[in-house]
Amino acid sequence: MSNLIDADAGTERFGSYEAELKLVQADLNQQLDEIPELSGEPRKAAISKAERALEEADELLGQMALEKANIPANLKSKINSRYRNFQSDMDGAKRKLSSLADDRRALFGSRYTDNPSTDDQLEQRQQLLSGTERLGRSSGRLRESQRIALETEQIGANTLGDLHRQREQIVHTRGTLLESETYTDRSIKTLRGMARRMATNKIITISIITVLVLLIIAVIFSKFRP
Repeated sequence: MSNLIDADAGTERFGSYEAELKLVQADLNQQLDEIPELSGEPRKAAISKAERALEEADELLGQMALEKANIPANLKSKINSRYRNFQSDMDGAKRKLSSLADDRRALFGSRYTDNPSTDDQLEQRQQLLSGTERLGRSSGRLRESQRIALETEQIGANTLGDLHRQREQIVHTRGTLLESETYTDRSIKTLRGMARRMATNKIITISIITVLVLLIIAVIFSKFRP
């Protein structure tokens, strides 16, 4: 039962890949028909697009080749025939695309032929001069970019120097604050000691005055005593 399920699944997947391949093949054939009418950059873009379509078709053919192993025996002959037809069509498309890609005159234009005319030589010269001018402008932009990069680097170095000096100032200020805090702690301790001594002196003074008052009272009391 499981083999039957696997076979049905293989047939279904093969059919799915086959449907995708037909769509890719139709798109590829349309591109191959359009390429002969193009030249220059549009032609190169169309050839690149056709090459990507061929790569996608090859991937689908590879998936179909793997799924053929799960096809029921009574269908393999028919499946193999369809697969070979697809392979043959893709081989023909590859040959056609290769021929179109090798057509230098259509791909690059008449000015790049092996035997250019005088007008073509003038056009080539103009193209070279224009390319040299563009290269000069690009070199100028590159030098300007390099100059800006050097200026930016110098600004960054100056900024780092300023930050380093500021850090040193902050560290120095922090050290001064810590030292001031130490002096403050010492001053607080001194004031506390003075306050304790003042309180002690006050108590002693009060005690002396109290004793003196008591003595005076005692003397007065002894005088008026009969």
